[in-house]
Amino acid sequence: MKMKQKMITLAAVFLASVCSFGFGGRAEAAGGKILVAYFSYQGHTAGVAREIAAQTGGDLFEIVPVTPYPAYDECLDVAKAEKNNNARPAFEGNVENMADYDVVFVGYPIWWYDAPMIVLTFLESNDLSGKTVIPFATSGGSPLSDSLDSVRASAAGATIGEGILANDVGDVAPWISGLGYGK
Repeated sequence: MKMKQKMITLAAVFLASVCSFGFGGRAEAAGGKILVAYFSYQGHTAGVAREIAAQTGGDLFEIVPVTPYPAYDECLDVAKAEKNNNARPAFEGNVENMADYDVVFVGYPIWWYDAPMIVLTFLESNDLSGKTVIPFATSGGSPLSDSLDSVRASAAGATIGEGILANDVGDVAPWISGLGYGK
């Protein structure tokens, strides 16, 4: 009888320790905090960002331009001019307590085969050294890889994680699970 009691106690201690170290993903097990920052022109990227936040338990931060982008046809010209001039459009607000975050998912639509310049402004405006930055994008035809050089250059000191081109919100859960950041 005492042996059975010891085995039950040992099993309970084991389960308690496993649960405290978590099956909740790397970010929780490491005590890290997740930020999901995104710029969305027509709402597609916002939907993906919300799903990433739901899957990871991360906090959302929308990158909102100080000067709103115009209607689609004119926006194409504005975005192309920003890229050609290496512009850094201003955005509203700041991430409170950026130092508290270990992982920053950063999302954007791909414009002119790259991340929009406002996203580079965001990356360059924050100290991301020692953090993991994981890009995600939406696009009508360009691959995510087209934008990664700009993201790497603008996220100085950060490790760039495995990103995704997610035109379908259904792609998010398996990707997050594969990264180990699910809640």
